[in-house]
Amino acid sequence: MNIYNRKRRWKLLLFFVAIIIGAGSLFYTNFLMKKLSDEERKRVELWAKANEEIQKSKPDQDVSFIFHVLLSNNTIPVILASPEDSIISYRNLDSLKMKNPQFRQNMLEDMKKNNAPIEIELLNEKRNLIYFNDSTILNQLYYYPFIQLAIISLFILVSYLAFSTSRKSEQNHVWLGMSKETAHQLGTPISSLMGWVEVLKLENPENPSIAEIEKDVNRLERVAERFSKIGSAPALKKEQIQVALKSALDYIQNRSSKKVQFDINIKIDNPIEIPLSLNLFEWVIENICRNAIDAMNGEGKITVNLIELENQIMIDISDTGKGISKSKHKTVFQPGYTTKQRGWGLGLSLSERIIEEYHNGRIYIKQSDPKTGTTFRILLNK
Repeated sequence: MNIYNRKRRWKLLLFFVAIIIGAGSLFYTNFLMKKLSDEERKRVELWAKANEEIQKSKPDQDVSFIFHVLLSNNTIPVILASPEDSIISYRNLDSLKMKNPQFRQNMLEDMKKNNAPIEIELLNEKRNLIYFNDSTILNQLYYYPFIQLAIISLFILVSYLAFSTSRKSEQNHVWLGMSKETAHQLGTPISSLMGWVEVLKLENPENPSIAEIEKDVNRLERVAERFSKIGSAPALKKEQIQVALKSALDYIQNRSSKKVQFDINIKIDNPIEIPLSLNLFEWVIENICRNAIDAMNGEGKITVNLIELENQIMIDISDTGKGISKSKHKTVFQPGYTTKQRGWGLGLSLSERIIEEYHNGRIYIKQSDPKTGTTFRILLNK
């Protein structure tokens, strides 16, 4: 399992844990709300019974306990009304607002919608109705799980961003150190090889193989130079894009299997100069072409088109490989993502950094299909 797959599994695990916590919180809060709602209705029923008893009480009867029950309701808004919706009394409502007839009527209608009324039987077979709303604390509890979910989500988001930023910074430091050390370690054997090439040239000046060896040694030197420049902004110079692109493609083509065909469409009649780090740009082209060859299992066709736009240069590199699923179009540029058994999955990540951060351009997958292959598009500013 590569680094990206492990990271993705951890993200999914955190996401499902957050869902479980949120769902559990909602379930338990709804359970509490239902329980509190039932308790409040019982309290209103007791308050209604007290109202009923006070209406039926005799003049000499001790009603102190009934008054105590009536006064004990300090939280639940209630309205005592006649069957004709004439408000007789109310409790735990704003007395100033209740002087407004429209507000009184709206409040009564609201209570009718929220809870079933409780009927009070009076003398002479008359009756009144008690309407009520949920208490303030019950209303506040209704919003509690949503606030809790928002806090949990915010905490997970902040934690994830902090973790990702820290991890990315750590990775950048590790890769920077590795690249510098790699360039340093390559320096000595490359210098030695260059010396031996010179000896071979003196001893066998007509041998064509020595020229090819020299090219590869020079390429190694450029590779070491590339690694040494990672982490620092390269100096961009005006270079002919046609020459730079053809040079990189020629190198790959000469070292690829004959089963890989190259269809290169570069017009060189009108030389176009753009700001480039020649060494790093060639690295990007090599990375994309090597990935294309891997995707085709070493057999297929690579098509390269260079198109001049008004303010940009567009380079399309297409292959006839197995394609990339749409869900992976952005993932392939993430460090550590790879479908190969060997490799660290850094090629396309570094290519994106070279094009977008160093050259202020864009690199992305234009299209990809299992039947037709993949097309990478590079946009560079003139």
